[in-house]
Amino acid sequence: MGGICEGRIVIVTGAGHGLGKAYALGLAAEGAKVVVNDLGVGTYGEAGVGASAAQQVVDEIRAKGGEAVASYADVADFEACKGIVQTALDHFGALHALVNNAGFVRDRMFVSCTPEEWDAVLRVHLRGHFCTSRHAVDYWRAQQKAGKPIDARIINTSSGAGLQGSVGQSAYSAAKAGIATLTLVQATELARYGITVNGLAPNARTRMTETAFAEQMKPKENEFDIFAPENMAPLVAFLCSEASRDITGQIFDLRGGRISVALGWIDGPTIDKGARWQASEIGAAVRDLVAARPAPKPVYGGG
Repeated sequence: MGGICEGRIVIVTGAGHGLGKAYALGLAAEGAKVVVNDLGVGTYGEAGVGASAAQQVVDEIRAKGGEAVASYADVADFEACKGIVQTALDHFGALHALVNNAGFVRDRMFVSCTPEEWDAVLRVHLRGHFCTSRHAVDYWRAQQKAGKPIDARIINTSSGAGLQGSVGQSAYSAAKAGIATLTLVQATELARYGITVNGLAPNARTRMTETAFAEQMKPKENEFDIFAPENMAPLVAFLCSEASRDITGQIFDLRGGRISVALGWIDGPTIDKGARWQASEIGAAVRDLVAARPAPKPVYGGG
C-alpha cells in the first residue's frame, strides 16, 4: 500500500475497536503488515462481547489491499503472548514493532474499589504491557545475538490519568502511571539492542471514555473532530517506522492536531539546611517549597 511503514511488521493489541483499530488501519495504510490482536471483551473486561472484532479489522485492511492477520490471545497471559509474537513470525516472517494498547476500565471511587477490580485493571494494563513486551524483546535479542541488525519499536499506552490522576479511576490511573515509568526504564535498558520505546497519552473517544467523558467528547457538527481516534494514528505510524529511530523514552500527548511531549517528574524548588531538620521547623520549609513550585495540572475531575 506504500507509506512510511512500508515493509514493517507490527503487532497492535486491543485492535478490535477504538484507538487500536485506528492504529491498525493507519499502519496498514502506511504499508505495514499488521497482527490485529483483540481478546473480544467488553469495556469492563466482560467476556463474549464481539469476539470477531479482530477478524473484522483484518477483513477491512485486506479489502483495502493491505496485509493483516488476527490474534485472539489474552495480553496478560504470559504464555499466550508468546503466541502473539509467533503469529507475526509465522505469517510475515519477522517483527519490527509492538503497539501495546489493550485495556479496559472498572471506574470506581477509591473508597468503593474492590481488590478484584483493582487486580483486573492492573492485570490487563500493566501486566499486559510486560507480557507482550517481554516476548517481543526476547525475539529481538535473539536476532541481535545471531548477528542481525535490529531497528525495533515498542509503543506503550499511558494516559493523562496516569500522568496526573483521574477521580473515580484510581486503579486505572495507577496502572497507567506504572506504564509511563516502565516506558522510561525500557527505553534506557533496551537501547543497546536497537529497540526504542515511547509512550502515548491519547486524547480520543473510545469505549473507555464513554464511561466518564461521553458528553465532553461528542463530535461537534461542522467542526474538526478533535477526539476522533484516527487523529492518533499518524503519530503511531511514525513511531513504528524506521524514521523514528532517534526518538526514545518520550510520552506524547496528542489531541486533535495539537501534539505535545510530557516533561514528567523533574526536580523542583529546593531548600538545603545543611543539617538535619527538626520536625517542629520543617513545616515552614515545606510550605515555602510548595508555594515556589509551578502549579501542577489538576487531577481530572477534581474540580
